[in-house]
Amino acid sequence: MISSEAGKEIIKKQLPLIPKLPGVYRMLNFNNEILYVGKAKSLPNRLKSYVTEKNHIIRTERMLSQTKKIEITTTSNESEALLLEANLIKKYKPKFNILLRDDKSFPFIYIGNKDQWPQIKKHRGKKEKEGFFFGPFASAGSANWTIKMIQKIFHLRVCDDTVFKNRKRPCILYQIKRCSGPCVGYIDETEYKNSVDDAIEFVSGKSRKIQKDLSSQMEKASEDLDFEKATILRDRIRSLNIIQSSQRINEANLLEADVIAGYKESGKTCIQVFFYRLKQNWGNQAFFPKHDPDESLNNVLNSFVSQFYENKSVPKSIILSEEIKEKSLIEKTLSKKENKEIGISIAKKGSKLKVINLAIKNAKDSLNRKLYESQNNKELFEHVVKKFNLDSNINLIEVYDNSHIQGTNSVGALIAFGDEGFIKKRYRKFNIKIEKNSQDDYGMMREVLNRRFKRAIKEKGNFLSFPDLILVDGGKGQYSTARETMNELGLHDIPIIAIAKGKYRNSGNETFFHKGKEYKFQKNDPTLFFLQRLRDESHRFVISAHRAKRKKSITKSLLDQIEGIGSMRKRALLNHFGSARQVESASLDEIKSVEGVEEKVAKKIYNFFHE
Repeated sequence: MISSEAGKEIIKKQLPLIPKLPGVYRMLNFNNEILYVGKAKSLPNRLKSYVTEKNHIIRTERMLSQTKKIEITTTSNESEALLLEANLIKKYKPKFNILLRDDKSFPFIYIGNKDQWPQIKKHRGKKEKEGFFFGPFASAGSANWTIKMIQKIFHLRVCDDTVFKNRKRPCILYQIKRCSGPCVGYIDETEYKNSVDDAIEFVSGKSRKIQKDLSSQMEKASEDLDFEKATILRDRIRSLNIIQSSQRINEANLLEADVIAGYKESGKTCIQVFFYRLKQNWGNQAFFPKHDPDESLNNVLNSFVSQFYENKSVPKSIILSEEIKEKSLIEKTLSKKENKEIGISIAKKGSKLKVINLAIKNAKDSLNRKLYESQNNKELFEHVVKKFNLDSNINLIEVYDNSHIQGTNSVGALIAFGDEGFIKKRYRKFNIKIEKNSQDDYGMMREVLNRRFKRAIKEKGNFLSFPDLILVDGGKGQYSTARETMNELGLHDIPIIAIAKGKYRNSGNETFFHKGKEYKFQKNDPTLFFLQRLRDESHRFVISAHRAKRKKSITKSLLDQIEGIGSMRKRALLNHFGSARQVESASLDEIKSVEGVEEKVAKKIYNFFHE
């Protein structure tokens, strides 16, 4: 039976020492791991409630039974406490808090309109540059699509400044009519600036005005017999019409709002966030917060809102599907954070209710898919256990693979799969450190497993919990090496399965090895497809890691050995000459002609190759 008395005694002892101020408190266990982070308008009053209240929910009882220490941080007001609480929950991910799994910022579109030749690009993070930012977009894909459309209509450059300054002829984007070629002077500065202004107006929702202006320009070009310009303008108008017909104008005419709706079923919750800007729907994204199965939907939504905006820009309006208990506090905190009036409302009727109902439907559909996938994954785990006669159930699989080319750029990798699918935060890559292992597949496997599990055994750094099953890409040799390595580490009870392709490396004819036995599947067996999918994902991940490492090594050249040649000068030289070999054969005057390379540096480069 769970006993919360020990935790209550610790709180009682601390109470006289806690100041009557707002702040944040942290419950810790024996290992100094944070169990729970909470905030309070008055810290002693909030903590006292843990002692005086008798009928705590089971989750609170469990938390108190594990609590061995309390830490507090006072703040000047409750709003500061709310922001600090959200920050600490995201940082430490305490097991008894409602957790928002959100580690990425949303993309914006940036147009640096103060530059001489402004560039359009995708942007994440702080908005420190001067210029126009549009967003957020729900995904990189929707932001990329918008940039592509802007390129089609307004022909703005997307290349970075270094490439732009060192071009001698236009790139392929000019050839396919996605850029006006400002890098080589194919458009004058005034005309380009006009295109930039038009693009800003377009993203600001004034596409009808842009269309009217383009039509007037086309008519004038025709009257002036400038048919080439008239044709370009006609193509722009066509592209604009295509975009207007595909843009999703929202019924509620929301200029700047986030619509947030939740749906809860079977102890799990999906929260959908729709981004509405300039009367357009800029996409939506699903979130699945981690919480106790008995937690109410409005509590989950309350925690979600405070954590979601902790590190993001906030729109003027937030529309929710449920009432939340800290609505006034969150409004006040976010308004102070953004230095503007933020309003939180609950949609109850009219067009806003239609928008919320759409978000709820999306949340329900997303959660049903998630639950179906989770149930399906559990069934597949059960089939694996049955097929290979494993001693225990599976909830987590790790898959290992290696990649190298003739012993160069050797890298090993692991991926993980659980009830809810691939767990990207558990993916790891291992640059092979032991030289003799770089050309030895067995040696690589041994090194990777040793490095991964020794850290976990010692519980050092960012160690991962043990998996229930290990899958390795390879045959008997890989199985034997992996089994021997795990046994040496004392991990005899973690089962291993090796998956080897058939004689002609054809998919569907794989042989599996486990405990000295060989296993085969029927070609249409769902369990075979499942194990193939795990193997293929590990292969994709390790190949991408290998390519990234190889690309990095290829970019290293003789120029890196010259003192005083940084990345900017190196890039300028390579853009100008094409390769380090061409720099080597260049004359001193040719090297001096490169922008950013002064005479002193040019002599140093020339002497390096000719002394």
